[in-house]
Amino acid sequence: MKPAELRTKDVDALNKELTELLKAHFGLRMQLATQQLANNSQLGKVRRDIARVKTVLREKGVQK
Repeated sequence: MKPAELRTKDVDALNKELTELLKAHFGLRMQLATQQLANNSQLGKVRRDIARVKTVLREKGVQK
């Protein structure tokens, strides 16, 4: 997900996106722990996406 795409979204959409990404990250961590995760690079991608969303929220001045 590109930062330019995130900046066009409103705060509610960003918070929803953040929640979905956090759930996805949790699921990937559980798969990693149970050795069911085939592609470990997915964890890093989701973490970076979470950081991007949090950064855009902070830029808008509404970080939780």
